Amino acid sequence: MPVIDHLKQMEDDRFLTIYSALAEQGIGPLDSQVATALKFRPHAVKKLPMQARARQARRILLAESNIELCYELFGGYLLKERLDLVSEFLDQTGIAHEDGMIVDFEAAKPAGDKIESAVQHLDGKFSSPDVSLYLSVCAEQWPEISEIQEAWGKRGD
Repeated sequence: MPVIDHLKQMEDDRFLTIYSALAEQGIGPLDSQVATALKFRPHAVKKLPMQARARQARRILLAESNIELCYELFGGYLLKERLDLVSEFLDQTGIAHEDGMIVDFEAAKPAGDKIESAVQHLDGKFSSPDVSLYLSVCAEQWPEISEIQEAWGKRGD
């Protein structure tokens, strides 16, 4: 459960940044679940500050260990805010993609012998928290690729 493990280690401010980046017209990505948990009407949850909604959304993800939703949230953030990071990793590990979206998801597997150099490249160009976030998504997506599991496991952020 790399994405859930990453979420557990994540600072509240970092989660707020991710949650806020995915908001559209003032509505956070999990605001309907937040409204349900708080027994609010869906439109009424907008009256709460984004920080309170993000905190509740994080609680929901952790309480339910909702791997799929967490994976989607992190992946959505990365594609929206860090597409260059995603694209460079895919390019460097030999995965065909169109604007960060993998062409043949079932067949796509990163070359294990290219993982270490790809991660070093990303670390030299992007923030460590973003690289670690992406590695948690990759570790979830490709659990059979030991080099990804090792690279993610070494991260401390």
